[in-house]
Amino acid sequence: MKQMNDTFLRAARGEKTDYTPVWYMRQAGRSQPEYRKIKEKYSLFEITHQPELCAYVTRLPVEQYNVDAAILYKDIMSPLPSIGVDVEIKSGIGPVIDNPIRTVADVEKLGEINPEQDVPYVLDTIKLLTQEQLSVPLIGFAGAPFTMASYMIEGGPSKNYNKTKAFMYAEPQAWFALMDKLAAMTITYGKAQIKAGASAFQIFDSWVGALNVQDYRTFIKPVMERIFNELKEENVPLIMFGVGASHLANEWHDLPIDVVGLDWRLPIKEAAERGISKTVMGNLDPAILLAPWDVIEEKAKEILDQGKDLSHIFNLGHGVFPQVNPDTLKRLASFVHEYSAR
Repeated sequence: MKQMNDTFLRAARGEKTDYTPVWYMRQAGRSQPEYRKIKEKYSLFEITHQPELCAYVTRLPVEQYNVDAAILYKDIMSPLPSIGVDVEIKSGIGPVIDNPIRTVADVEKLGEINPEQDVPYVLDTIKLLTQEQLSVPLIGFAGAPFTMASYMIEGGPSKNYNKTKAFMYAEPQAWFALMDKLAAMTITYGKAQIKAGASAFQIFDSWVGALNVQDYRTFIKPVMERIFNELKEENVPLIMFGVGASHLANEWHDLPIDVVGLDWRLPIKEAAERGISKTVMGNLDPAILLAPWDVIEEKAKEILDQGKDLSHIFNLGHGVFPQVNPDTLKRLASFVHEYSAR
């Protein structure tokens, strides 16, 4: 077993650290030449079904960039087939679902996940990484019920989530039944990842920013409270993140979580002024990584300066773009470590 660097976990729990820890969303894959080579041969689902290969892809950015945490390489769609959702990741489109949810009967047809039977390869990858290969914590994750429901109702990616919101408003009974099914899946799946060795857990509610605060409180918050209360029993730091959802940051702060993830639209300073006192994670705009180094450094300094009196984990405000040079990510991780060293 390698010597463990637990800086990320300590920051997530709000403890003092020697420097600000850093990791990047979508750090595994996309912009790495080694990963692109693997993708010529295997699809995303094929990679995740091979624990050795999946562990390699997950580990790569830790070794290349010297980040303080690894995040499991997989997709939020991974557990859906086990509950009866026919999903395919189509190149250039994203997840496409052939049997979209339209009625309460469709919701009732959904099954339950049994992680050991349905996604053993996910658990085997986690065990490989945490028992033998990693010297930093591994973050497990799942998609949040709203985001998962949006794919299941729209049948694929959407720009405005009109069908999802219409279903929520017009069929509240079916909506809450769907939220319950997805909550049960998320809890069971999350607990299995933690039991296998994940030492933190992040929920991605990528598209929940499409809702206003009132609708979030009515249709989403109760289910998120249930999920996080159940996961809390596992005693690992819990992280909440979404994109374009700055107006919901205080709602997340109320949840039984440890870390509030911020995208680039809400400055850390402003989050603190709004009463967010838990550990914050973020929030460099990933587009800045395509700018010259002096611009990147200046923006990173600004974020680190705003986070210095808080418990802060440095990250991007969303995932790494495929066009980003891996050397930039390595240089940025080392800059964050050096600049924030206390």
